[in-house]
Amino acid sequence: MDKPLDRAIAYATLAHKGQKRKYTGTPYIDHPLEVMGIVRTVPHTTEMLMAAVLHDTVEDTAATLDEIDKNFGKVVRSLVSDLTDISDPEDGNRAFRKAKDREHSINASAQAQTIKYADLISNSESIVKHDPGFAKVYMNEKKLLLDGMTKGNQTLRNHALKIVDQYYADNEE
Repeated sequence: MDKPLDRAIAYATLAHKGQKRKYTGTPYIDHPLEVMGIVRTVPHTTEMLMAAVLHDTVEDTAATLDEIDKNFGKVVRSLVSDLTDISDPEDGNRAFRKAKDREHSINASAQAQTIKYADLISNSESIVKHDPGFAKVYMNEKKLLLDGMTKGNQTLRNHALKIVDQYYADNEE
């Protein structure tokens, strides 16, 4: 592994220290590492792998975009910024907030969208398995997101679409 990626993994591990995954109780860092592993299966850059492992730091920890820039450079900062939700609870109800975040993701770079597909793949499998009630809301949101987010790696996009389609096939009412 190269040094910048090692530093990003160490930074994310420290930033997420003590955090647990909602449904499994496993260390939170397992999720960003899984997202990085998914991105690694398609054409990628080191900066994409770094952003994949750092994708939740600004959203879920005390880390800032300025710290990401200082430690990992402008390209990684830009990718992490593209991957960070921009809505706030004060912005309104969940539907409004998710629409705002969706627009942000649709306008993101192809590299950021590739990472977002990997994040969606990782999260969807866990949510469908562990929280069927919330899965209905979540999968509706992800379907809308994938309908608009088309610039990233098509192999990962197709995988994410397959997960959404399979969810609907398994849960027809």
